Amino acid sequence: MLAPFVLLFVAFSIYPIFASFRLSFMRYNAICDEELSPCGSVRFGNYYRLFFEDDRFHKALLNTSYYVVGAVSLTIIASLMLAIALQADTKSNRILRVVFFLPSVTSSIATVLVWGWVFRGDGVGLLNGVLAAMGISPVEWLATPALAVPILVLMSVWGGAGYGMILFLAGINSIPTYYYEAAMIDGANPRQRFRYITLPLLKPVMTYVGITSIIGAFQIFEGVYLLFPTSVGSVGGLQDMALMLVPYLYDQGFIHFRLGYASAIAWVLFGIIFIISLINLKLSKSFEDLR
Repeated sequence: MLAPFVLLFVAFSIYPIFASFRLSFMRYNAICDEELSPCGSVRFGNYYRLFFEDDRFHKALLNTSYYVVGAVSLTIIASLMLAIALQADTKSNRILRVVFFLPSVTSSIATVLVWGWVFRGDGVGLLNGVLAAMGISPVEWLATPALAVPILVLMSVWGGAGYGMILFLAGINSIPTYYYEAAMIDGANPRQRFRYITLPLLKPVMTYVGITSIIGAFQIFEGVYLLFPTSVGSVGGLQDMALMLVPYLYDQGFIHFRLGYASAIAWVLFGIIFIISLINLKLSKSFEDLR
């Protein structure tokens, strides 16, 4: 009974993983030419080139690091603030919960296109229209290198805060009320109750939200691909101002057809996410032991 599922799982999930791992040690292009572009094993050549020779990879890694730190930290803070603000089970709060959660279930392509209209550099863009009404000169939002990562962080927080809010609400509602009652009897004010009761008991939820947010942030693709295209058949915008790891993987694998090199990028990305997740879990367990 399990054989059909197992066969499909092995064929379309397990085998591609091992195949990509093998390709990461090879020079493998879409078309192999024994004279111009021979294919074969390069051992750790792809990884050596990534870490010591590829400036675009370094740029993508740096941009992704900035993006992950900003997006994850701000998303957790915004989600927790929304959960606390909408904790009471009232009709207005239920409506607001739905409103804030809607971006999490809306098509990512559609939301990116809407944000593209908001940040358009001409007078058609919503934000520049508001600035023009205030007598301020328009800004080329999507052509300014210093604004690329902050724009992507803003989009991430807007789209992910509602999902984190639901998780934090579930965690807050699962905290027994007698903890707060005992603290109130002892004279604890709201700030102390939040610091010594709510935050410690929300650490498992915060760990889950943090890990899932980190994994999602490292895999950003649609925003970069749609908002920051280039005219040379590549991705990342002007001067690679918005280049991230997954768009760079796509660029190498499906635009330049360097499939072995793209596989190496994928495994480096997997290693980064795996290590950060382990560190997050270890820190969470340490906090639990100290408590």
